Amino acid sequence: MRAEQKKKKRKWLRITGFIFLLLIIVAGAYVFNVYRSLTTAVDTMHEPIERTTREPRPITFDDKEPFAVLMLGVDEREGDRGRSDTIIALTVNPEKNSIKMLSIPRDTRTEIVGRGTQDKINHAYAFGGVEMSMDTVESFLDIPIDYYVKVNMEGFQDIVDAVGGITVNNEFAFTQDKIQFAEGTLNLNGEEALAYVRMRKQDPTGDFGRQKRQRQVIQGVINKGVSFGSLTKFDDIFKALGQNVKTNITFDEMMDIQSNYKSAAGNIEQLKMDVTGQYINGVSYQLISAEEQQSIQSELREHLELN
Repeated sequence: MRAEQKKKKRKWLRITGFIFLLLIIVAGAYVFNVYRSLTTAVDTMHEPIERTTREPRPITFDDKEPFAVLMLGVDEREGDRGRSDTIIALTVNPEKNSIKMLSIPRDTRTEIVGRGTQDKINHAYAFGGVEMSMDTVESFLDIPIDYYVKVNMEGFQDIVDAVGGITVNNEFAFTQDKIQFAEGTLNLNGEEALAYVRMRKQDPTGDFGRQKRQRQVIQGVINKGVSFGSLTKFDDIFKALGQNVKTNITFDEMMDIQSNYKSAAGNIEQLKMDVTGQYINGVSYQLISAEEQQSIQSELREHLELN
């Protein structure tokens, strides 16, 4: 009887061991597929640029050095480069465990570096692409811009659909692109999310309200992207990112940032830029006072440890 029990025990040990080995193989294959899909997407996303105005700063991620990123949301159409309707400057400081996020109104009047003219800041992208946008924002904020992330807003709906939709909290009811948005918590698909961030004219705060909705949608994508449910959709997510996002950040740099800077992601401070509307030669601009501009510059420079 004891011999039979030992035999059965050995049999179950073999079965358990086989199942465990099978799980390791399946998990390994899944991780490999995720890694392969991710690296393929990052390779597609990676788009280096030539900076003619200055040499890139060497950032040592292992030393947790602060750095700055320019995020551009661009409406690109066939045969038209488009304009950067979303302009967000991010400064990241892991030692201070924080990220500062500044949304720059697209109609802000400033010098377009490389053209020597005063114009709306979002025209820099139309005139000279990412490079001129980075140069212009650098001059406007008096900080070095180390990296950029450009999102095609026309294709952003693919990213929202890839994560299975998002949830936002809408502050007031409105209609945009024939879609009605009720007040309160909303579940949005890609098409709805794109219309949600495009609304501006019905918002009493104008472009600031639009910027807030853009941040809501971006945060919603991040929240869904890191959820367990999205693990089964990784291929669709990476494909959508690869098709609609461009950046000069390499795969290795992304891994270093994730490893050394992830704690800062939990502390994002959103900065507001006070501007006033004014018509100049029949064109509507947003103007920033010299005092307000200097105050923002000082805060960002201090966060980047440049002062």
